[in-house]
Amino acid sequence: MPNSTADEQRINAIRFLAVDAVQHANSGHPGMPLGAAAAAYTLWSRHLRFDPRDPKWFDRDRFVLSAGHGSMLLYALLYLTGFDLTLDDLRAFRQLHSRTPGHPEARHTAGVEATTGPLGQGVGNAVGMAIAEAHLAATYNRGEAAIVDHYTYCLAGDGDLMEGISQEAISLAGHLKLGKLIVLYDDNRVSLAGPTDITYEDDACARFDASGWHTQLVEVSRGNDVAAIDEAIRIAKNVTDRPSLIALRTHIGYGSPLQDSFKAHGEPLGPENVKQTKERLGWPTEPDFFVPDEVLAHYREVGTQGGNARAAWQQRYDAWKHANGDLAAQLERILAGTLPQTLPWPRFTAENGTVATRDAGGTVMNAIAGALPELIGGSADLDPSTKTYLKGMGDLQPGAYGGRNVHYGVREHAMAAASNGLALHGGVMPFAATFFNFADYLKPSLRLAALTGLHEIYVFTHDSVMLGEDGPTHQPIEQLAMLRAMPNLRVVRPADALETLEAWKLAIDPQTAGPWAIVLTRQKVPFLGERAARVDRGGYVLADADGGTPDLILIATGSEVALALDAKKLLDAEGVRTRVVSLPCFELFDAQPQAYRDDVLPPACRARMSIEAAATFGWSRYVGDGGYAFGIDRFGLSAPAAEIARELGFTPESIAQRALDHFALASR
Repeated sequence: MPNSTADEQRINAIRFLAVDAVQHANSGHPGMPLGAAAAAYTLWSRHLRFDPRDPKWFDRDRFVLSAGHGSMLLYALLYLTGFDLTLDDLRAFRQLHSRTPGHPEARHTAGVEATTGPLGQGVGNAVGMAIAEAHLAATYNRGEAAIVDHYTYCLAGDGDLMEGISQEAISLAGHLKLGKLIVLYDDNRVSLAGPTDITYEDDACARFDASGWHTQLVEVSRGNDVAAIDEAIRIAKNVTDRPSLIALRTHIGYGSPLQDSFKAHGEPLGPENVKQTKERLGWPTEPDFFVPDEVLAHYREVGTQGGNARAAWQQRYDAWKHANGDLAAQLERILAGTLPQTLPWPRFTAENGTVATRDAGGTVMNAIAGALPELIGGSADLDPSTKTYLKGMGDLQPGAYGGRNVHYGVREHAMAAASNGLALHGGVMPFAATFFNFADYLKPSLRLAALTGLHEIYVFTHDSVMLGEDGPTHQPIEQLAMLRAMPNLRVVRPADALETLEAWKLAIDPQTAGPWAIVLTRQKVPFLGERAARVDRGGYVLADADGGTPDLILIATGSEVALALDAKKLLDAEGVRTRVVSLPCFELFDAQPQAYRDDVLPPACRARMSIEAAATFGWSRYVGDGGYAFGIDRFGLSAPAAEIARELGFTPESIAQRALDHFALASR
């Protein structure tokens, strides 16, 4: 059945705002907005619950544009429905400091739920959002008083489903039976370089079926049919025991001379093609960015109806709050971004503190978990090794969504993207854990967390070659340098149980923007004494030289701090006045006033040696031109840890001798 004239006008408004913005910028992707506009219009005008006047309304539906290259589709919808976006913002598409960057960025543009661009990420984000909705509903809803009751929708394209992260994510979602997750697949069978059949002939419905999803196919003859799309969404919403896929056969570049061609994917149509497209679809060729008054009025009414839905929810919430005061106080504290006034932090001493820092981390997490109900997460099938299982807090499983231990399986990439989705959703404080070497498998998602400034905690264990016999395939070398190079990520490698405790105090603070990476040992490390472990300042003097004026400064992180202290004893015996600095977090140390940094690392002392069982890249700014960065600029070895340490020179005797030789200190 053909769409009504009114529906066609409203769909065309989306199409041509996108086409005009891309043409105006002379950059962008017009093909996907042209082809998927009918699906987006149907979803946003008939199903999606949102309020443009309150974009962060907690019980709104979430919409994730995983195919982020089609960003102008989303920006057009945001403008039309009344979010804080103007026609001038659309005209500034892809320009410096605009609110309409080339790919959507959460926390930058009102109404954008997730930062997408790298394909497949949005699918993983949507899974995380659906996990958050299910968990919060199980935690806070009481009887018929449902204050958490919304859908997560994701619009994905061929590229999203080609990326491996999507299979990890859909497998996890299928296992968890996330019935309020609906993915609309813009199946136009064209990618940037050509038709998809040169690389990709998957039967998407069969693939999702095999992963436990409910699936529907809207054939190409109905890919722009509002009634057919509407019915498919309604059916999907009524399937509550599985997530749903709606595969929509569409035409990329619909209505343009470049329809069904890869040339419509990633570059402007060109002035003549824009003109012909508008003529073919019955749209005025002038002016650019034209929206008929009646069309804009319709979309603004959609936004107003969303405000009515929010107001009705607020009434339900007020009644729920009256009946559930303690729960409401808890939720409102979490949403306000504050911590409980007190938390039951453990105490580490000489009697209990000589442990692997992974064990110390697990002790901290379990001590505070009961008082910190927002803490939720899991590992990539490794919680017995990462020590991140929250005891007594239950497993998040189908039908038991109140559990706080998420079993992600061996899916680091999807785990991190889902963790981003949990953080973006709000109401929870997510953590994710794996072996440090496998940070490589989740780095793209971690990068987006840093770009977006998401509050989440990554726990990485087995932090060096000292994990031993598993060998170089499992032994991280360059990972510390890689993560330290990432803007807006704080990387903490604690020296002992006390520094691990202090790292967790910082990491859970909602007032500290950005994600945290806490990097922990497999092997036991000694407790370095009760002290003011200034992890909050990034680095501090742990043991000073006799007389306070050092001949040599040893700077170390993690398990190598104890090694530096042992080397200091040998150097002191040689008459070398040695200071030991623990530097657990470069980012925090660099943020300190220059006077503090100079106090810890006096410029007059040029004899500085860093000690870290990892790549030396990045240490030059602390050891200086005359310093010595001692580390491992090669891959590891398969052997017991003690043998590896001797082979690579990580013994007190070797460290002391290297310092003496490099700085010619023995002659003093």
